[in-house]
Amino acid sequence: MELGMIGLGKMGANMTRRLVRGGHDVVVHDVNAEATEAVVSEGARGAASLEELRDALGAPRAVWIMVPSGKATDETVDRLETILDAGDIVVDGGNSNYKDSLRHAEQLQKREIRFVDTGVSGGVWGLDNGYSMMVGGEKEAVETLRPVFETLAPGPDKGWGHVGPHGAGHYSKMVHNGMEYGLMQAYAEGFEILRASPFPFRLHQLTEIWSYGSVIRSWLLELAGNALGDDPDLASIGDQVADSGEGRWTLQESVDLDIPAPVLYAALMTRFRSRQPVSFQAKVLAALRHQFGGHAVRKAKS
Repeated sequence: MELGMIGLGKMGANMTRRLVRGGHDVVVHDVNAEATEAVVSEGARGAASLEELRDALGAPRAVWIMVPSGKATDETVDRLETILDAGDIVVDGGNSNYKDSLRHAEQLQKREIRFVDTGVSGGVWGLDNGYSMMVGGEKEAVETLRPVFETLAPGPDKGWGHVGPHGAGHYSKMVHNGMEYGLMQAYAEGFEILRASPFPFRLHQLTEIWSYGSVIRSWLLELAGNALGDDPDLASIGDQVADSGEGRWTLQESVDLDIPAPVLYAALMTRFRSRQPVSFQAKVLAALRHQFGGHAVRKAKS
């Protein structure tokens, strides 16, 4: 199947490679010409502009967007709205907010351009292992793209599915990533307790033991094992943890739905704390303990 791919970051480039290896004809475009050239050298066709990408695809066209959520996605959808034709399909495979996807679907529908929102999980391992994909949109458009999903997925009939109408793909990916925060936090806390214990545990050994038969086995545990095997004390890793937005969106949704999510909340707050060079909250707590109880405080470093 012919497909246009816009955005060749790590995931977009690797998805293109997997599609090309699977026999698809992929036309690629990225604002970084070197990124385009890299995948063209592996079998894709390059396009210097969105118009050139459009002209290289036969109608009805399918164009997949893999650019950062928010402004970059909005601008790309706006541009595609003006250059594509009725019957063409736009797929947003980035981590867009589902509310943006609902808006994009409505926007493109005015010109009878079909829209599919696809939550994609798999990271840098997806090239070899395949990608998990949660697909939202109209059934006919999803079926048109079935050959693409079957190639990108771990198998034609596993790891992907049409989960609902417009917005459902990115909504389910949002919650998926929120759950990921909690799982990662649980592993992080457990390993820190083990490391501080009176026993000489080798954390990498435990990850290997738990990866077989244990109720807490998972791919995340395997990845923790990889990291601990390479660097048992994680001495080369900083302690600041970023968040890409989905955890915040999931928590906001939980508030809107009156659903408690204390684990996800705690995990996100821990990430916020990790990025503070100095915690003013902790200073206030220390000051209050000193005020009411005369407890000792550590002096700030000058």
